[in-house]
Amino acid sequence: MPKNPLARPSPVSTGIEGLDDILRGGFPENHLYLVEGAPGTGKTTLALQFLLEGARLGESGLYVTLSESSDELRAVAQSHGWSLDDVALYELAPTSESPRADDEYTILHPSEVELGQTTSAVFREVERTNPTRVVFDSLSEIRLLAREPLRYRRQILALKQFFAGRQCTVLLLDDQTSDRSDLQLHSISHGVVRLEQLATEFGAERRRLRITKLRGLDFRGGYHDFRIVTGGMRVFPRMVATEHRGPRDGGIVESGVPELDALLGGGLIRGTSALLMGPAGAGKSIVATQYATSAAARGYHAMVYLFDERDSTSLVRADALALPLRSHVEGGRITLQQVDPAQLSPGEFIQGVRRGVERDDARVVVIDSLNGLLTSMPEERSLVVQLHELLTYLHHRGVVTLILMAQHGIFGSMSTPVDITYLADTVILFRYFEVTGEVRRAISVMKNRVGRHERTIRELHFGPGVRVGPPLTQFQGVLSGIPTIVDTENRSPQDGPRH
Repeated sequence: MPKNPLARPSPVSTGIEGLDDILRGGFPENHLYLVEGAPGTGKTTLALQFLLEGARLGESGLYVTLSESSDELRAVAQSHGWSLDDVALYELAPTSESPRADDEYTILHPSEVELGQTTSAVFREVERTNPTRVVFDSLSEIRLLAREPLRYRRQILALKQFFAGRQCTVLLLDDQTSDRSDLQLHSISHGVVRLEQLATEFGAERRRLRITKLRGLDFRGGYHDFRIVTGGMRVFPRMVATEHRGPRDGGIVESGVPELDALLGGGLIRGTSALLMGPAGAGKSIVATQYATSAAARGYHAMVYLFDERDSTSLVRADALALPLRSHVEGGRITLQQVDPAQLSPGEFIQGVRRGVERDDARVVVIDSLNGLLTSMPEERSLVVQLHELLTYLHHRGVVTLILMAQHGIFGSMSTPVDITYLADTVILFRYFEVTGEVRRAISVMKNRVGRHERTIRELHFGPGVRVGPPLTQFQGVLSGIPTIVDTENRSPQDGPRH
């Protein structure tokens, strides 16, 4: 039965899970696509995975190379643990190291004769092998042979017309070595994938890709982080929280400390986020650990991401405070993951959270801390937007999210590197305060978007476990760090209730 010409073309998988997700399944079949990027961005890796996925599915593939030798391509494949035995390699490159005078014009010299020979050789090889998938590497060689933009465009159009009736999907690789942006290729191609590599001031380079054009398909736009690791390219699609809407269970996640739950009006509601903010060492990580261990004790899974400290440090501290973190980690009820902000891109981190939540059905996610996450994206201006998408996604999944943020300073006025208080449903404030030469800790709830909460300030104690004292009604100015003692016997009614 003939195909309906108006039907959506079947997607051709790229062999890269994240890229297929961005493309809604893969490239629409039987079209010509441009993959562009500077040298070293990963074009060859993407192309090889594309052909190897075809071989896995029983489709024939052809790699036409003008810029790399077949030995170099096999070396690239070997570094990833791949074999190219099921992929046809056609090398259009000079093989003689010392050409004779009558052989001075090789196919790589820029002349009209050689350009015609090159394209004719490609056409003959395609007709001979009749592939389903083709990679042409690279267009910069054709550009050099053509010399003139008009001739170059005609040759690309000739390639497109030749492949149009052959029922194969073609990737054209372009390393963008020309001085100008060649938009001719964009207009001719059915779709364009742009790869970029960014150098940071410190740490590993960052790679990202963007689909700049794809005719007739609602792809996921924007930049998407990716990495090249042993085994190929790993793409981390940009989080779009609205794609994950669905029914979620209600309920409250309790801390296991009655006084702390009372501060929050009973506990934290599932699907909400809480921002724990205060100076370093004020107890944010310990309270977050208390929530994680309490959830694990009730049979739920919790995930803790550590940006600022080693996982061993977290375990030792929990042991010292008699918090059962170690036993829950060893039992698989808590995932304790140390994150290196110099090596991890924000997209990879967010996708890691998503995989963990969906795999383990986590009820509690702890990000310790936002300061560490911020250092993983020093050149990024979209932290708040990405965090909003992540929190919205976790809301749809019914997860309680605890985000820790260290404020600059110890006493008095404090500042934060970024203001996200408006994103969080609950804001819990930690403070040091000094009384008669002793430094103490205080905790209070400044905001609770989803219910009532205590407006009192309570003292916070650690060891064993987490303990929260009665309201500090005998002090005034606790949040400033240097409170004054209030004469509770002569308080006026408007001063509030006595304790």
